Amino acid sequence: MATTEGALEGIAADAPGARAALPRGVDFAPPRWLANPHLQSILASSALRRLALRRAQRELDLRSEAHVLDCGAGVRLQGFLARQRVRERAHGLVVLLHGWEGSARSSYVVGTGARLLDDGFDVFRLNFRDHGDTHHLNRELFHSCRIDEVVGAVRAVRDAFAASPVAVAGFSLGGNFALRVALRAADSVRYALAVCPVVSPAAGLFGLEEGFWIYQRYFLLKWRESLRRKRALFPEVDWFSAQDLASDLRGLTRALVLRHTDFASLEAYLDGYSIAGDRLRALAMPATILTAADDPVIPVADFRALQLPPQVELDIAEHGGHCGFLLDATLRSFTSDYIARRMQSHLAHDPPSA
Repeated sequence: MATTEGALEGIAADAPGARAALPRGVDFAPPRWLANPHLQSILASSALRRLALRRAQRELDLRSEAHVLDCGAGVRLQGFLARQRVRERAHGLVVLLHGWEGSARSSYVVGTGARLLDDGFDVFRLNFRDHGDTHHLNRELFHSCRIDEVVGAVRAVRDAFAASPVAVAGFSLGGNFALRVALRAADSVRYALAVCPVVSPAAGLFGLEEGFWIYQRYFLLKWRESLRRKRALFPEVDWFSAQDLASDLRGLTRALVLRHTDFASLEAYLDGYSIAGDRLRALAMPATILTAADDPVIPVADFRALQLPPQVELDIAEHGGHCGFLLDATLRSFTSDYIARRMQSHLAHDPPSA
């Protein structure tokens, strides 16, 4: 395992020349007024950030085509393919995975997708089940153990659209999915990158309950709205009771598990998508995990306890919050450059520019 934390060095890359060019977590140094982890985390998903990215979103929409993928077992997932226009042939195709209750239009996905297109990569922005405007595509509810359909989606993207190497990158829960896809689809993916991934779901749930109240409120509001949309589309299904919907995050998650999954308990479900401890030890391809020591949602102790193979890079920045890494008042994100440069290092024939 290559680790970068504070002054420690060690970068996993394909060639010695590439290592010097790659940004590291230690390079992220926001101004003092922007260093607060809650400010980083909240601004990253705010209307202000969406406003800052409105031009990138507009251009990405114009260049994207919507596709509904057959992911196997009757499951359909939607995504958006955008082709690069700066090279005769793309460096590769990058599948981007959003976080829980995000979408293919989430700010971090839009900013990263726009940067990758400019650098000569094709981009496929996938919506998970029941995210974005896709609640009608599948009758059953989304939950975080539905990894097979996401693997199926990545393979469908490879088969239909990729004439070059494929990589996957995800944020928060999408980062967790990206690493699990890499474990299961080494035949389809060359490289995986995860930003602030959920490591131990049980610890993450506890952290949301015990941490700053605004995070649990944010996720509950978005999840309840998603469930209301599902109920309107499939009114014949007994989705949740009024008592369930009035519960806190733990109570509503438990109701989801007992009503709509095959897991016998909340604890078994949370363990079902954990990547903690040695669960990534079998990862056969190069991968990078970027997180922040001050992430208020995912405990940094989970990352330090990971048992990773040598080709997996664990990069812990001092600051950044949860999927923030905002550089300055323009709300540009450090992660866009971080991801693009590593994709070039692992997928492209041309070396990454300094």
